[in-house]
Amino acid sequence: MAKTRLESPRAFFIKAEIPLPPFLNNIAMTDTIDQQLITALMEDSRRSLKALAQLSGLSAPSVAERLRRLEERGVLTGYTVDIDAKAFGYQLQAIVRIRPLPGQLQEVERQIQAIGEFTECDKVTGDDCFIARLHVRSMEQLDTLLDRLNHYAETNTAIVKKTPVKRRLPPMG
Repeated sequence: MAKTRLESPRAFFIKAEIPLPPFLNNIAMTDTIDQQLITALMEDSRRSLKALAQLSGLSAPSVAERLRRLEERGVLTGYTVDIDAKAFGYQLQAIVRIRPLPGQLQEVERQIQAIGEFTECDKVTGDDCFIARLHVRSMEQLDTLLDRLNHYAETNTAIVKKTPVKRRLPPMG
């Protein structure tokens, strides 16, 4: 009995000429070489095309074309630099849960956006509306910045002792 190879859900819809459901249309279809390139760039976004070509077994122009297609499809959205905030004197990092007072949601969001020491912020479900990451030089600076929010929100702050999992990609497979 011959084994039949199952095709991907995306391939099934395309072959049957059925419009793709929105959830399949948004899935980034990548192969193992794309995933190798993405992983390599996550490790070092300054890698040259030549280095990426050696890593993937492709030519530099082929790598450039793959990267261009990944950018066009929105898989690669930018190339970044990681810095150590301590090099700029930011000795403390805090995670702040923020619960706006009634009617203050938009003002809290504006305040967070205006305070440069907030380096990340997510709008979340649950009791708190925002969970934010903040870098400060001292506890006094932390108090001063949180005082700016206290007119509009309740805050709950935790000082980061260590980051056992740095920002990383979810599994691509």
